[in-house]
Amino acid sequence: MLTLTVPLEATMDKSKQEEDYGYHLFPTRNKEKQTKTSLSESLFTFNHKCQVMLRFAKETSPYAQLLLSAMKSSGCNVLNDRHFTCEECDGTVSGGFDAASSQIVLCQNNIHQQAHMNRVVTHELIHAFDHCRAHVDWFNNFRHLACSEIRAANLSGDCAFGNEVARFNFGLKEHHQACVRGRALRSILAVRNISPKEAEKIVDEVFDTCFNDHAPFGRIPHSKRDAHFAYRDYENRNRYYANL
Repeated sequence: MLTLTVPLEATMDKSKQEEDYGYHLFPTRNKEKQTKTSLSESLFTFNHKCQVMLRFAKETSPYAQLLLSAMKSSGCNVLNDRHFTCEECDGTVSGGFDAASSQIVLCQNNIHQQAHMNRVVTHELIHAFDHCRAHVDWFNNFRHLACSEIRAANLSGDCAFGNEVARFNFGLKEHHQACVRGRALRSILAVRNISPKEAEKIVDEVFDTCFNDHAPFGRIPHSKRDAHFAYRDYENRNRYYANL
């Protein structure tokens, strides 16, 4: 399934009510339609499985560990119960970042394997990291949104060679860049009422700068091994100066 990341923006003003900014993809985010939790949501439901996979991702994925450490260093400590939520979503998305509540939404009905959970958590944590460090104007500035989508697709493993082979997408020159560009475009079009041509123009304008922004990894982590070394380097970044 295509993983679309949906930054869900701040409360809409009256002049922008015609666009819901992707909230229709996350029905439980809509408080008017929200219903009480079903009694059937027990230890063996999607929700429990989602929570278990989330915990495993945070504890074992070097991608997630690095991002969580970087956010803490930036003054944005991420709390499991406060900043992550497992919810039912539209069948076309796997997760989203809700900037209005600073929450990462994980689609419990669409994430069924740990590797998928790891990628979604990483992707959304990149949005959360950008939200923490860069004061992103998700609501009004399409270029800010495009930049974060480019970074998330580039650094999360979404476009790793193995994942692209599994999608039967491979063999093109500069394929990684093409994958990042395509996924960023699809994410923008999922949550903004703009034409594909306009979305392409926005992505093109910021692509080079945002593609080459590898913070906090310091490189493009093409594999779990790359991410492990990036995490090690990040954790040791101050050790040299401390020993001088």
